[in-house]
Amino acid sequence: MDFKALCQKNKIFVLSSHASRSVPDSAGMAETMAWWDDCINAHVAVGAKYIVQPSMGRTAYESLEGLKAYCDYFNMVGEKCNAKGIRFGYHNHDRELSTKLDSSIVMYDYMLQNTDPSKVMFEIDLYWAVVGGANPVNYFNKYPGRFELWHIKDKEEIGASGMMDFDAIWSGAAKSGMKYGIVEVEKYNFDEFTSCQKKP
Repeated sequence: MDFKALCQKNKIFVLSSHASRSVPDSAGMAETMAWWDDCINAHVAVGAKYIVQPSMGRTAYESLEGLKAYCDYFNMVGEKCNAKGIRFGYHNHDRELSTKLDSSIVMYDYMLQNTDPSKVMFEIDLYWAVVGGANPVNYFNKYPGRFELWHIKDKEEIGASGMMDFDAIWSGAAKSGMKYGIVEVEKYNFDEFTSCQKKP
């Protein structure tokens, strides 16, 4: 509660954080779920709206069976979050968009198709999606409403690379289900304060 008071004093709202535990084996499930209970309670205490897992272990990238285990696990964690009034989600990097485990389906599509929308939302990292060879707008159209959070960034300052079509991406905001955008500078060309003031 000291942290929440400090945030309130400085008029800082904690929207979300990244928290992560790998999918456990059956012997470790109870301990892992207890860890998530503590994690969720801490987020509730500070007033956060979201918890986002930003990565998966290697087993997710080795087989559809391994990836399905993560999807089932995320559904379980999402159900726990829902019970406490928090949304659970997953944050991508490029690999989920560029990897096919059985030569027919992209990992990211499999995750979207095998997680329950009522329990798992996605924080799409726009830059890493493009690096992975995907067009974010195509995903908004194919899976409307699933992308409640956006990580808005570029290779360097926003708009610096020329590889991000932000006008087209923003046109799909409503279709995507976006509720909040989180701006991040991936690589600074200036000091952090000057960098954050740069506009495309």
